[in-house]
Amino acid sequence: MTQIPLTPLSKLPHFDPRKIPVLGVDGHLPAVPPSQLLPDALRQRFLLPPAWQPEVRAEPRFTDRVPRQAAVLIPIVLHALAQGGPTVLLTERTSHMSTHAGQIAFPGGKVDASDADVSAAALREAWEEVGLAAHYVQVIGQLPEYVTGTAFVVTPVVALVQPGFTLVHQPDEVADAFEVPLAFLMDPAHHRRHAFAWEGVQREWFSMPYQDAQGERFIWGATAGMLRNFYRFLSA
Repeated sequence: MTQIPLTPLSKLPHFDPRKIPVLGVDGHLPAVPPSQLLPDALRQRFLLPPAWQPEVRAEPRFTDRVPRQAAVLIPIVLHALAQGGPTVLLTERTSHMSTHAGQIAFPGGKVDASDADVSAAALREAWEEVGLAAHYVQVIGQLPEYVTGTAFVVTPVVALVQPGFTLVHQPDEVADAFEVPLAFLMDPAHHRRHAFAWEGVQREWFSMPYQDAQGERFIWGATAGMLRNFYRFLSA
């Protein structure tokens, strides 16, 4: 199993995205209403999608290699409203990895020849990385492809996940798995904009830092970009 590098700006020497100034926060945009974050509303949105355009489609390229197909799972865990409502399951990469150590990502990776489609690839990777069994998961749709700077063409697969699962991390790749309220991620008041000039190219990205009992979970780069597209899809 090979992890896809979802935040290629980390290739910069000693690059720390937390230290790049915040250019703005999108608090002027409306949050997705809580009623639209419930399971039936999410299913209906994919069954009858609105006219919309993703905000982030491709990052400036870092390589000339042939693009590779990849898939990630956006797992929406269906906690009851009394328990805080739906959340998104994310992973933190291990600190000893040679690339993108410690970064926040969705479960996902390259599409293998044995995978029936991108949904099958995303489900397989979620099982291999964190032990999320497929019988807890209902795929409800896909978001548009997102092309990373390292030439991965990533399909985000959106799924509803029933609570009650037990996660088992793949220790070589996943240091932790945690959940962030979907309402937090679908509120642009938590979407911060950054920009950085490198090798004559202006590179821009979002961050969505989330604070939990373990400290700050710094969600940024492609992970934040795909979440931003999900926001645009739900708010259209």
